[in-house]
Amino acid sequence: MQEMDEKFQNFKDILKKSLTNISYTTWFSKLELYDITDNTLIIKSDSEFIRNYIKNQYMELINESVIKAYNFPYEVELCIEEELQELKNKKQTKTVIKEETIDTNINRVGTNLNPKLTFDNYIVGKTNQQAQLIGLQVAECPGNLYNPLFIYGKSGLGKTHLMNAIGNYIVDNSDKKVLYITSEEFIEDFLQYYRSDSHDDSKNKILENFREKYQNVDVLIIDDIQRLRKKEATQDEFKETFDKLHKMDKQIIIASDTSPNDLKEFEDRLKTRFAWGVIITIDPPDNELKIKILENKIAGHEAAKKIKKEVLNYIAENSPNNVRHLEGAINRLYACMSMWNPEVVDLEFAKESLKDTLGNDIYSYNSIGKIQKAVADYYGITVETLKSKKRKAEINNPRQIAMYLCKIKTEETWEKIGLEFNKDHSTVIHGCNKVENELKTNPQLKKEIKEITDKIS
Repeated sequence: MQEMDEKFQNFKDILKKSLTNISYTTWFSKLELYDITDNTLIIKSDSEFIRNYIKNQYMELINESVIKAYNFPYEVELCIEEELQELKNKKQTKTVIKEETIDTNINRVGTNLNPKLTFDNYIVGKTNQQAQLIGLQVAECPGNLYNPLFIYGKSGLGKTHLMNAIGNYIVDNSDKKVLYITSEEFIEDFLQYYRSDSHDDSKNKILENFREKYQNVDVLIIDDIQRLRKKEATQDEFKETFDKLHKMDKQIIIASDTSPNDLKEFEDRLKTRFAWGVIITIDPPDNELKIKILENKIAGHEAAKKIKKEVLNYIAENSPNNVRHLEGAINRLYACMSMWNPEVVDLEFAKESLKDTLGNDIYSYNSIGKIQKAVADYYGITVETLKSKKRKAEINNPRQIAMYLCKIKTEETWEKIGLEFNKDHSTVIHGCNKVENELKTNPQLKKEIKEITDKIS
């Protein structure tokens, strides 16, 4: 029991480091460990309101903290006093039902995979369909197709979900050894060797253990590879790891926020290796996909039947092109529903609840998104048309104006702006230069840009 208490305290300490003092004290300080049964961590809350708020707002953080504290992806069950007796009565049934799940999760120990991120709950639309199809092919034939698989797209579009889905599929359908890591973990592990002042034998042992961890796998999945920039020694070591695995037909999956060619401060020989297999991009979700994601998010939730369709449309239309923002908006809505318990969640309730999340003005969110919306409205086209591949002057000119405004009104990079317009960064640079030059001699263009700027300022 002492060990259980120590690990639970470690779990709470990890949470505390991730939160402000007021947030931790308000929501988590009074949580108690009730029991660990099967693969479930049962935590007691002394308030139904606090329990509901935590479930709506913090479950992702809780799941991550549980894995760090227990080195196992326990399912977390938050209960209040009245529910514990009912939970005891269902204990035996629950053990039988979850027998297969336990075995599956045991196979994931040491993989760092999130068992909840699978192909089954990866929502597919036009902007990520190709990525999902290629990802599934890799999962079915790891090491035989598309090696390496390089996935890129801006933050919050589902790259991590897709990589975990691939890894989980391989674990569930083979005996292959899978390892998912972030580039920060790779860097930190390598620096233990690089910084070591130990004598030669001990230092060599550190390097041997490092290479055993990363080179003795069948599937290596590394997230946020762009963070290896300025790390020349680490890049060299990653190249060695890459070459060793690739030579043995071991699957390598890499994710980045930009394409291999745009990875600044990376060695050319490493960028060349990234292109040996296949490179796929995940584009920002369109409104159709946003709504599908929102519908999936509320599916099965007891409050879902209260939420009108118009609310989902409102959130989709007024959220940035980012899955995390969609989830944040729904979680915020749930929290307000928990506090006020409305009979129905209509557009009026949603606007009031989300005014600090989405803003009162349709242009008040994400800088690039509001500029795209403002420009599209001004010229009487849709944002989807603005981001399309059409090259007609009546579309191309507004697109270049939008790119120009994004560059002068935000702090985003050429690459980030390009991703939002489904264009290469060189296209953005060309468009901005063209607008800048034309402004010198075209007073009408200057007038139009001022009118648009007034709307977004």
